[in-house]
Amino acid sequence: MLKIYNTLTRKKELFQPRVAGKVGLYVCGMTVYDYCHIGHARVMVVFDTVARYFRYQGYELIYVRNITDIDDKIIKRALENGEDYNQLTERFIDAMHEDERALSVLPPDLEPRATQSIDAIIAMVNTLIAKELAYVGTNGDVFYAVTKFKDYGLLSGKNLDDLQAGERVDVDLAKRNPMDFVLWKMAKTNEPAWESPWGLGRPGWHIECSAMSTCCLGNHFDIHGGGMDLQFPHHENEIAQSEGATGEKFVNLWMHNGFVRVDDEKMSKSLGNFFTVREVLKQYQPEIIRFFILSSHYRSPLNYSDEQLNDASAALTRLYTALRGVTIVTDTVIEETYKTRFEQAMNDDFNTPVALAVLFDLARDLNKAKTHEPEKISVLAASLQQLAGLLGILHQDADIFLKGSKANDQKIDQQIQARLDAKKAKDWALADKIRNDLKQQGVILEDSPDGTTSWRRE
Repeated sequence: MLKIYNTLTRKKELFQPRVAGKVGLYVCGMTVYDYCHIGHARVMVVFDTVARYFRYQGYELIYVRNITDIDDKIIKRALENGEDYNQLTERFIDAMHEDERALSVLPPDLEPRATQSIDAIIAMVNTLIAKELAYVGTNGDVFYAVTKFKDYGLLSGKNLDDLQAGERVDVDLAKRNPMDFVLWKMAKTNEPAWESPWGLGRPGWHIECSAMSTCCLGNHFDIHGGGMDLQFPHHENEIAQSEGATGEKFVNLWMHNGFVRVDDEKMSKSLGNFFTVREVLKQYQPEIIRFFILSSHYRSPLNYSDEQLNDASAALTRLYTALRGVTIVTDTVIEETYKTRFEQAMNDDFNTPVALAVLFDLARDLNKAKTHEPEKISVLAASLQQLAGLLGILHQDADIFLKGSKANDQKIDQQIQARLDAKKAKDWALADKIRNDLKQQGVILEDSPDGTTSWRRE
């Protein structure tokens, strides 16, 4: 039975879909004004893995991940670049999809964009004004009146009185209350804008997700996810807007993945420890990055460092080495003991580190079977690959992963043959020199009693 930690109730809960056999999942996606960073990669991989597991369990899933393609940062960046904001966002949406494919992240079922949801946003703002939960400020912006929503702060555990006491009263004189947040912004000169009952303007960030999620999944749906940094104020504001507008419960279960840290420090551009997915892909195969993300529980902090990535590379190499030279029959039934253990791990709030440990036990038994129980090889190898596939890993040919780029393969094979010839001639010094030369190139030889049978890149 699947249990998921619900941020709203602060405990693991038995997952019970609103409609038997169906799941509606909404995840806050990227604001597309720059390349995706490692924090974005974590959101992509975590919820892709969640989606894969729901489908494996037989649920009919609708997975929605939005795109914020209009906001202050986008307008500022387009202005700095001297380009139309549409060109900017299209460029970074394309880049995001490239990063997604590299990390073996399957596309969501629906990918609504804020700029394509303006009518729904305006309708929701209109409803909130009609219900006196929102008002037009003295500067023409439309604001949500947080004091009118009695459950404000429930998700984040924050108290409205404490929040108000911590705010400077003169922050924005256009508001009635310093905690009120903007739903619709009046356009400034030369800014992108849309017609509305309150004049030319554009949506605030929070209202976008309320409109897009309810349009795609209905007023009340199963799971809302995103990074922990969105818990307050973004998700708190989404609840206030959505429940205020519809009068229904918004979401049953809230999932938040933990922060990414770099060498145990918060990742930020100001600290100079900010890494885009593209920068990391220059150093590591994409599957290594995915494995690294899954090696920590999704709610835990994830510490990015070269040491951690190298450990992930070594671990993934062990799994692929177990599969090397084995013919896998794809329709083989998964070995029951490992299937049960894997499912127990994933049913415990998507515990991917424990699920990975199951894969390593499988790989160990597969290596033993190669020597002692050859009749078990086929089922163990198929089980390893199929269970790993639910995590989005071990989908490559083992030799391709272990050898990496095909560049210089022929030269390496020639050097290995020269070493074998040297060993036959008992020229041990030359054999050792060739081995060391190959190691300098990052090539590790794998010897057996029959000689050098294979090699891999370090």
